[in-house]
Amino acid sequence: MRKLIMTGAIATLIASSAFASINKIKTTSFPAIDVNKAHKEDVFNEKLGNAPRFAIVHDVNINPMTSTDWEKSGNNWVWRHRIFADRAVSINLAFETYKLSPNAKLDIYAVNQKNDVRSFTAADNNYSNQLWTPVLMDQEVMVELTVPASEMAQNQIVLTKINQGYRTFGQTTEKAGSCNVDVACEQSEGWENEVNTVAVISTGGSTFCTGFMVNNTRNDKTPFFMTANHCRVSSSRAPSLVTYWNYQASRCGGSRNGRKTQFNTGAVHLASSSKSDFTLVKLNKQPKPEFNVQYAGWDRSGENATMAVAIHHPATDEKSISFEYQPTTNTKYLKEEIVANATHVRVEDWDVGTTEPGSSGSPLFDQNHRVIGQLHGGYASCSSQTSDWYGRIHVSWEGDGTPSSRLKDHLDAENTGDMFTDTL
Repeated sequence: MRKLIMTGAIATLIASSAFASINKIKTTSFPAIDVNKAHKEDVFNEKLGNAPRFAIVHDVNINPMTSTDWEKSGNNWVWRHRIFADRAVSINLAFETYKLSPNAKLDIYAVNQKNDVRSFTAADNNYSNQLWTPVLMDQEVMVELTVPASEMAQNQIVLTKINQGYRTFGQTTEKAGSCNVDVACEQSEGWENEVNTVAVISTGGSTFCTGFMVNNTRNDKTPFFMTANHCRVSSSRAPSLVTYWNYQASRCGGSRNGRKTQFNTGAVHLASSSKSDFTLVKLNKQPKPEFNVQYAGWDRSGENATMAVAIHHPATDEKSISFEYQPTTNTKYLKEEIVANATHVRVEDWDVGTTEPGSSGSPLFDQNHRVIGQLHGGYASCSSQTSDWYGRIHVSWEGDGTPSSRLKDHLDAENTGDMFTDTL
């Protein structure tokens, strides 16, 4: 095995013959989670309206740049660290210090080699100097950092959180009901562009919600992304946002075969308000063209919809679509009485499909295919023909009167006064 001796930021590398066997690699281990206890906590928290949780967060401090566990591979040095979380359904990681040199790369893969994610590189360096990874569906993973010998002093990377998943997408306190309609079904015909705006998200490496890309009056594909305020994508947590695109069943009513390989990681918080329960962030990067992500149009006029469509991830299951054929009304949150200057749009009851925990933050489209609100909460389910409430774009536009609490400064930066945009 090769050793790395660090003197300040300068490394003196001492080589030997071969990589260490996997059993000799330093390992961080965690016992199995008490799933029954976690489930009881989740039922309580979700009844309070909190975003569903899927992982337990373990704080660590693992710094490869001060480690002696390096091995030589040609002109590169390689550091590996194994993570084992007993009976975990997934593992995801947080590097709250992350800055790689031009030719370094970070790989994270299952020890059994069956699952991995793309390599992370200097292209993932960002304003927050953080990297939060998507979930890897395994209980044992390898973290592998490869650095050219000439660039050793240029890297800053510290693993600070290991998040041990005990349930996965579609496994909230209640499984998504059978009345939900896959976006692969014929009911989605004509709504394909809007379907492509919506993502299932994780934040803090531990909680689920839904969100959507949103257009602006410049129509320039700035990567603005909206969700609900109660999904807790705050200034401090925005770097941890991971958006998963095209997580949906391949055929109507088919197996739950959605894939989580298309993702973005990291964002900057722009604005939020609890009044209409919205949050707006800017993703660190535009989604890749091959993801076919689109940007939802919106209507801020405050007019009620003659019919409404929700596109969402019920119980964070594969993407679904729901229809309300009656007009919406404007009310206070969880109230039925129509009032002036109401903060929320009320959907009386869903005629097709429903929403569930995990759908929070998803867009409500009017008959013109424009967003008029994002899901705050409600009582709807497959077994209950009751209402849902969405925070109004009309109210969020002015928010609480400051750039950090309203939409107008970001979605209409040139102050055009436009009342709507269309999906781009």
